[in-house]
Amino acid sequence: MRASDNAARYATIHKDPASFAVPSNLADYRAVCAAFNWEAARKGLSGLPQGRGLNIAYEAVDRHAYGPRADRTALRWIGKTGERRDYSYRELVLATNRLANALQSMGVKSGDNVFVLLGRAPELYVAVLGALKMKCVVTPLFSAFGPEPIATRMEIGDARVLVTTETLYPRKVFL
Repeated sequence: MRASDNAARYATIHKDPASFAVPSNLADYRAVCAAFNWEAARKGLSGLPQGRGLNIAYEAVDRHAYGPRADRTALRWIGKTGERRDYSYRELVLATNRLANALQSMGVKSGDNVFVLLGRAPELYVAVLGALKMKCVVTPLFSAFGPEPIATRMEIGDARVLVTTETLYPRKVFL
């Protein structure tokens, strides 16, 4: 079949990029900077209960999980083959708490370096948020790295723990 036959058989689809352009949410950066106010920014954050400071994992997940947004979608994952999984704030807080508790049971403390070697899957977000709940320093490792670059980064970064999978561990980590 020739290309001209296909052209006659199928209608040409014309797309106008302007019709599906998304407007910027920060159209005037200078004006936003000039109007910025730290007091207003602080009011948008909940802070940890009992005034114990600020934690990004709490702000991103927990405060929503314990409020009216608990059953709303916090994370939507779409797999390589199109499978989809939605995680509510309630589900995400439970998963990140489990990870934080596991780290704590291994003796991980605030300020420890937690390295994360995971693919683009929900577990990646659970690991990062769970470690941040523990006030750990999180270092993501690119799963395409070989064992040598991973070992080097973990040594230089004084890794306390590595969060990875059964599949990646034997391929990417020196024993």
